[in-house]
Amino acid sequence: MPTNRPRRSPLLLTLVSVAILLVAFIAFTQVYTEVLWFKQIDASQVFRTMWITRGLTFLAGFVVMAVPVWLSLHLAFRNRPVYAPTTPRQENLDRYREAIEPLRKVATFAIPAVVGVLSGITASAHWNTILQWMNSTSFGSQDAQFGMDKSFFVFVLPGLQLIGDQVGMAILLSLIAALVGHYLFGGIRPGEQKGVVLTKTAQWQLGITVAVLILVQAGRLWLARYERLTATGGIVPGVTYTDDRAALPAMAIVAIAAVLVAFLFVYTAWKGNWRISLIATATLIVLGGISIIAYPAMVQQFQVSPSQQSLESEYIQHNIDATRDAFDFNDIDVTPYEPSTSGEKGALRADAETAASIRLLDPNLVSDTFRQLQQVRPYYSFPEQLDVDRYNIDGDMRDTVIAVRELAPSSVNNQSWYNRAIVYTHGFGVVAANGNQRSPDGEPLFMESDIPPKGEFPDYEPRVYFGESSPDYSIVGGEKDATPRELDYPSDEDSGSGQVNNTFSGNGGPSLGGLFNRLAYALKYQDEQILLSDAVNGESQILYERHPRERVQKLAPFLKIDGDPYPAVVDGKIKWILDGYTTADDYPYSTPQPLQEATEDSVTATAPNSVATLPDEEVNYIRNSVKITVDAYDGKVDMFQWDKEDPVLKTWMKIFPDLIKPSSEMSGDLMSHVRYPEDLFKVQRDLLTMYHVTSASEFYTGQDFWTLPTDPTKKTSSGLTQPPFYMTLQMPGQKVPSFSLTSSYIPARSDEGQARNNLTGFLSADADAGDSKGEVADGYGKLRLLQLPRNTTVPGPGQAQNNFNTAPDVQRSLNLLRQGESEVQNGNLLTLPVGGGLLYVQPVYVRSAGDTSYPLLQHVLVAFGEDIGFAPTLDEALDQVFGGDSGAKAGDAGTEDSGAGESGGSGSGGDSAAAPDDQNLNDALEEAKKAMEDSDAALKEGDFEKYGKAQDRLKNAIEDAVAADPSLAKDGSKDGASAPASTPAAEGGDN
Repeated sequence: MPTNRPRRSPLLLTLVSVAILLVAFIAFTQVYTEVLWFKQIDASQVFRTMWITRGLTFLAGFVVMAVPVWLSLHLAFRNRPVYAPTTPRQENLDRYREAIEPLRKVATFAIPAVVGVLSGITASAHWNTILQWMNSTSFGSQDAQFGMDKSFFVFVLPGLQLIGDQVGMAILLSLIAALVGHYLFGGIRPGEQKGVVLTKTAQWQLGITVAVLILVQAGRLWLARYERLTATGGIVPGVTYTDDRAALPAMAIVAIAAVLVAFLFVYTAWKGNWRISLIATATLIVLGGISIIAYPAMVQQFQVSPSQQSLESEYIQHNIDATRDAFDFNDIDVTPYEPSTSGEKGALRADAETAASIRLLDPNLVSDTFRQLQQVRPYYSFPEQLDVDRYNIDGDMRDTVIAVRELAPSSVNNQSWYNRAIVYTHGFGVVAANGNQRSPDGEPLFMESDIPPKGEFPDYEPRVYFGESSPDYSIVGGEKDATPRELDYPSDEDSGSGQVNNTFSGNGGPSLGGLFNRLAYALKYQDEQILLSDAVNGESQILYERHPRERVQKLAPFLKIDGDPYPAVVDGKIKWILDGYTTADDYPYSTPQPLQEATEDSVTATAPNSVATLPDEEVNYIRNSVKITVDAYDGKVDMFQWDKEDPVLKTWMKIFPDLIKPSSEMSGDLMSHVRYPEDLFKVQRDLLTMYHVTSASEFYTGQDFWTLPTDPTKKTSSGLTQPPFYMTLQMPGQKVPSFSLTSSYIPARSDEGQARNNLTGFLSADADAGDSKGEVADGYGKLRLLQLPRNTTVPGPGQAQNNFNTAPDVQRSLNLLRQGESEVQNGNLLTLPVGGGLLYVQPVYVRSAGDTSYPLLQHVLVAFGEDIGFAPTLDEALDQVFGGDSGAKAGDAGTEDSGAGESGGSGSGGDSAAAPDDQNLNDALEEAKKAMEDSDAALKEGDFEKYGKAQDRLKNAIEDAVAADPSLAKDGSKDGASAPASTPAAEGGDN
């Protein structure tokens, strides 16, 4: 009588079906919205090429893995022997077979399917490797070991390795499946006396499978010879003497021997004699261990180590040449530079233009100043780190500190969905200040400011829908003649409403005009308001992927994007300018460089939301191959081919032929704002700590290696390197000043971690691309390295900062500025090779207490050799260290008519270095210090009468100090920065 099987509930089946369909639909909407996004920015080819390649590589990986495993199981079952069990062991095995028989069919297909899916996922992740292999471009140069074009190592070898790994794993799993299958189904069984008995089918299947597996491993071993050109286990990356003379020949011999052993297994499959094949395999393993591992180790120990410098010299030179070529500093200009350490009168006359351009505004400090003076409303913001650019104003090229007034979504008072998605959609305008000037009270001297924008820039579209702090998404646009809903900017001129509204009129995002699109985006963002709100109409667009860096990275995933997009007013629009890098990690002989570590410095640590590092990857080849702009209004991305010789970029341009435009289409206005990229410079300067040495023998000793100085101005970033600085300067040997990116070097740290802080080198990159349409200026990207004498005593940045901090006259004045709760903040410490020596310039800011405080530029510190200048203006400070007349005028000349030397430099630069009433000033400061100490003591004793008298003495002492040095009356910042306090600031306090 048949068993009644339980009936499944129709409701349950319906719910399960609905759940499956819902999950599938949600997954579909994620893909669908991606299609809409790529289509809207006219880059469907990118999405199509990526996903078709992913699909094909997944399918190939699935087939390569699943088919051999399935075939092994299928053949084992189909060719199973039929026999009656004759031993208790065979009877037990038969019962086991019967138990698993119901699962056999499922397992035969499920196991191959699972391993196939895993293999397909692994293969699809390497879609870029396959595309580069199929579209590889010749480098036009050969490696030093095998004489093959370098494109083989960069493009072809990774693809061959991927195939070898996939096929090798597939054959290994097939062998395991064959062994298990034949044992379960009787093709392999214990013999009656001893040993193992195989059926003829099992013998053929196992023998051929093992033969193929050995052949694949032989091929992988042969390819591994080429991998040695990028190996990092030797004295330098690449092939070493031991590799060349021992390991590489041994690997070739073992690979050939493996082919012979594979043929022995074919013979075994035919004849059935496994003994000779197993002996040959064991011999092969022993041969491999001796020849590939033991023999090279002996050569290294007994031949190379005693004479390493001479034997490895050739291979070290290969590494030096390849690294300098791979990181594009092979043609760097190196100039010996013996700097003067004494400031002579008129020394800056030949560097007058550089002196006039020295930047005083620190873009990492004045963000709060911009915020307080130009934020206008709390829902606007400026980044933590501002940007440095240059602008041509009436024929005068000026270094500029610039920032976009962006929307700060988290600062909107009413955080309703309507406000977040419909009303507050964009920022407004840029704010720019002269880099080398300030107002008399220490505020930036703005050249573009306010809402609506006004200043010295030509008219431009000020609305910023795409920026670094834009909301995740906004819904913009509206029907013709509809009432605008978007807050444009605050104003008292619009019928007293307090604001002007606007409707987005560009093409910045996919349409939300259709119900299906609304539903898709409602599911994407898990927000039903997108579907239900009456603010969404037939002309609505949804803007997302709005951060310039993330937008470009999604569009061009083959590029590494510079961590600091910067804004520029270009051709009547605000555009974010970005640099794209093509990289490789298989360039022969080149030293790998960890990108994140190389691009990390004190700025990325203190302002990570504004300046990011490159990804945590190692590469041994990099080019700044693409210049990119993102329109801040409609998000339009334009990518231009910058490096016309880069084979990696040429390969990607074959893959995506319509994505990147020729640089000839770049306007002259855009060219004038293109600059040498900061992250590439960081990578290059890091490698140049070692690879400025071009002789293999000197490189081996390592005695002339350098390191990057830590940032002496940031206590919160201890141990992090000083960032590079953009500035206009004229390097020794350069005909005219140029907008440049600079960095300095000090000697390498000892094994104990100690470092001398003397300056050993100064690096500069010409960052000015010119202003001609589609034409790059001669000299752009030129690297210039000044090498100081090895026994130099020129202070490095750390020593210069220490000299500033310990100069008695400087500290007395700074301590007075620190009264009350005021804080003295040291700006960026700039190094300039001028006047025949090295000049250090550091702006000094004073910041009062309170939430609304902001730093004001009050003094400037200057050092040349051991001479120090300290004055309210850079012009005065320069005169102090150069005999009373530097020979040049700084950009802030005439900002304050306080007379040279009023703040008292501590150097020996002439009579102007001493204050007019220095003795009275010193006496007043000493009395102020004593009065503060007495105030503290009186408070501790509870004697308020004594405390009041001490405070009166403190007030009188401060008045005497101001009388002795009138410039101190201007040194306090707003909001009571110079108010006296009951306790003194700590000596050598916050700098």
